[in-house]
Amino acid sequence: MTGPPLSRPGRIAATFRAVTFASVNDQQIFFEDHGGDGPPVIFSHGFLMDHEMFEPQVAALKDIYRVITWDERGFGRTQFDGKPFSYYDSASDCLGLLDHLGIDKAVLAGMSQGGFLSLRAALTAPERVRALILLDTEAGVPSEETAAREQGMVDYWLAVGPVDDLANPVADLIIAEPVENAKWIAKWRAVPKEALAEPAHCLHARDDITARLGDISCPALVVHGTEDVSIPMDKAELLSAGLSGSTGVVKVPGAHAANLTHPEAVNAAIVDFLAGLAD
Repeated sequence: MTGPPLSRPGRIAATFRAVTFASVNDQQIFFEDHGGDGPPVIFSHGFLMDHEMFEPQVAALKDIYRVITWDERGFGRTQFDGKPFSYYDSASDCLGLLDHLGIDKAVLAGMSQGGFLSLRAALTAPERVRALILLDTEAGVPSEETAAREQGMVDYWLAVGPVDDLANPVADLIIAEPVENAKWIAKWRAVPKEALAEPAHCLHARDDITARLGDISCPALVVHGTEDVSIPMDKAELLSAGLSGSTGVVKVPGAHAANLTHPEAVNAAIVDFLAGLAD
């Protein structure tokens, strides 16, 4: 399968990068289309992150594949209406962005909450999903104890913002690399603290779709950081076991955002997986 011809709306030459907004589901979705003449791959980021977390994957893939990154509701440069939403809405945003770009079917790659929405897109519109790349994510929900701890962190954030004694441990949970920690903490502090309210509600109100994984039949790559404490490895094993298209978890060094801090191992797994997909 190849991307749409160069003359179709939203398509650009492979040597250029389109940076623009798409009007999707009453949101103005920020995205980057990095070109490439091969099959399309769209990357969806994790909670508290944005499209820039996939810079290592873009660099590795853009000369072969049509790589698209975007900012989900409540994050990055997307102009979010501030209303309550679910990951099914986010899945619809992802598919709507593909519509905007004239893409009928794509590989959906998602990290953490990006995986939540990618799985839901595969459940609601399987004909649109060529394959799944699932990075440090899960199909289930956290335990009551973990959910309560996470909610406490959100409540503190909404009250005082990402102050040092909150931002630093959160960055260590997600990233655990000093230079990247500082970069993302600076991003968080540039956004009004209240902006976290609806994305956090979406995160904590999500449904458990573990029992529905058998309905997803497309090829799936599950990659997980060995030091991920946000979503433990056993959740990745459960995810992989429930997906008929997965052949097991690829374990890589790193914490929750292993694709950002340890891109060599993650990129190698992605490149091999994409190369093995049937046309």
